[in-house]
Amino acid sequence: QVQLVESGGGMVQPGGSLRLSCAASGFSFSTYEMSWVRQAPRKGPEWVSSISTDGRTTYYRESVQDRFTISRDNAKNTLYLQLDSLKPEDTALYYCARGSRTIATVDRGSWGQGTQVTVSS
Repeated sequence: QVQLVESGGGMVQPGGSLRLSCAASGFSFSTYEMSWVRQAPRKGPEWVSSISTDGRTTYYRESVQDRFTISRDNAKNTLYLQLDSLKPEDTALYYCARGSRTIATVDRGSWGQGTQVTVSS
């Protein structure tokens, strides 16, 4: 059984930072590209970032490219997303997802339960 458990979310002021973690189990983590997807209230899923199986190649949506950093530790079966210089528009439920950008965006079954990030003063 595939399991993805996100953690690390919370409330932070604009300009603040958070580090999200995703603990994966039930599948061969190191053989899958992984992604982060977020969803704000009344909006559709928005792809945020992806990382290759070996962690050497990363992808970001333009609005977060200079502020977020995706990484993974295959030995620990864990995916991370470092969020820096947070803005109110980053407020959303953040999901860890198994698969590429294309798969992660449309396949909600590949998501974890999500962790809430709220950026507010």
